[in-house]
Amino acid sequence: MKQILNILPMFIFFIFYNFYDIFVASGALIVTSGLICVLHWFIYNEVDKIGLFSFFIIFFFGSLTIFFHNSQFIKWKITIIYIIFSIILLISQFLTKKPMIQRFLEKDIKISNIYWRRINFFWSLFFLFCGILNIYIAFYFSETTWVNFKVFGFTSLTFFLILVTGIYINCKISKDK
Repeated sequence: MKQILNILPMFIFFIFYNFYDIFVASGALIVTSGLICVLHWFIYNEVDKIGLFSFFIIFFFGSLTIFFHNSQFIKWKITIIYIIFSIILLISQFLTKKPMIQRFLEKDIKISNIYWRRINFFWSLFFLFCGILNIYIAFYFSETTWVNFKVFGFTSLTFFLILVTGIYINCKISKDK
C-alpha cells in the first residue's frame, strides 16, 4: 500500500499532462503529493519523512512552474531529489556506522555490513546517474519525451535496480549461511 501511495502522484501528473498541459499537471502533482502525506498520516499514524520532503520539493518547484509559467522549474525537481538522496546515502556511507540502506532494511534482511555498504554506495551512484540523466533528457529532448521518461523510464530503471539488488542480497545471504 505504501508503494502505491508513493507512486500515485507521478501517475496523476502523467494523466493530467496528457489531458491538459504541464502547468495543470504540476498543480495536480502538488495537490496529490500533499494529500498522500495526509493520507499516509491517517492510515499509518506516522509522518512519512521522505514523502513530506518530496512534497516540499514538489510544492516549491511546482509552484515556481505555475507562477512563472515556465516548465524548466518542474524539470529540475527530480534532479534535485535524486542528488539529495545520493548525497544522503554517501554521507551515511562514510560518516556513520551503518549506511542508510542498512538502517531501512536490516530488520528484514541479515547480511554482512560490507554488503550493505556496497549496496548503499551503488544506490548512491544510481541516484546521481538518474539526476544527471534527468537533466540531459529534460533539456535535450521534447517535453513529452521527458514526461514519458520521467514516468516510465525512471520507474523501469528503479525496478531493475531493485531486482538486481534483490539478486545480490540473495546471493550474499546464501554465502553467509
